[in-house]
Amino acid sequence: MVALNLVRWDGAPSAVPFVLVHGLASNARLWDGVGAALSALGHPVVAVDLRGHGRSPKPDSGYDVATVASDVVPVVESLSLSLSAGGSPVVVVGQSWGGNVVLELAARWPSLPLAGVGCIDGGWLDLRSRFPSWDECARVLAPPRTVGRPYAELESFFRARHADWPESGIQGALACFEVREDGTVAPWFTFERHMLALRGLWEHDVGAVFPSVSVPVLLMPCEGDPGVAKREAVAAAEAGLPRSRTHWFVADHDVHAQHPDAVASLLVEEFVR
Repeated sequence: MVALNLVRWDGAPSAVPFVLVHGLASNARLWDGVGAALSALGHPVVAVDLRGHGRSPKPDSGYDVATVASDVVPVVESLSLSLSAGGSPVVVVGQSWGGNVVLELAARWPSLPLAGVGCIDGGWLDLRSRFPSWDECARVLAPPRTVGRPYAELESFFRARHADWPESGIQGALACFEVREDGTVAPWFTFERHMLALRGLWEHDVGAVFPSVSVPVLLMPCEGDPGVAKREAVAAAEAGLPRSRTHWFVADHDVHAQHPDAVASLLVEEFVR
């Protein structure tokens, strides 16, 4: 188990707390807009850097979905116990790969004090259905090599590609990289560890996880051009999960960075009674 780096926002001790879990090769700061919005609504919030990412420790193993989920268990327990003597139920929200992680968390540790699970454009990712062999998956989904790119070039790229994102989202995306003394960057999540996590996701049988998730789940797929495959995957999640509701966004894959206020409002509407 790895002690994760945490980013915190204050809230009322009696309010529903949230734990926010990023996607593959991302980091906690991409949740800055959502965290600030939830905090403004009175909710305590913790965003995590998963193992190998951001400012968390970077072991060379343990990137399968179950092990990554196990790192989040003490975060949920600690946040719950810090807010009330009896333990306050926590909402965990994951984006993309993080959606699979939080569903695994809810299924594998049913005694955790969870009020619900949110899955943003993930949680139904089944790479084996798309890539029957790991070699094909690795060839198609291997990340680009970004080590040595000038920071200024990377910043210009993000600003041009995501012109409608708030500044919190741009800065969150840039926080995926270490800036070196010569002005170039290196991803905090190395290529080698990325491939280990990708292999863990390819091996993850998310369909087998669905029936064991007893808490309510909010599915938040991003429409854009979802295609038949995404709609079928979301429909499979809806059919497999005992308690779920779906809200489609017309947005980028990182809708939490693009539309943080809308995401925060939807989470509060769904899970705060």
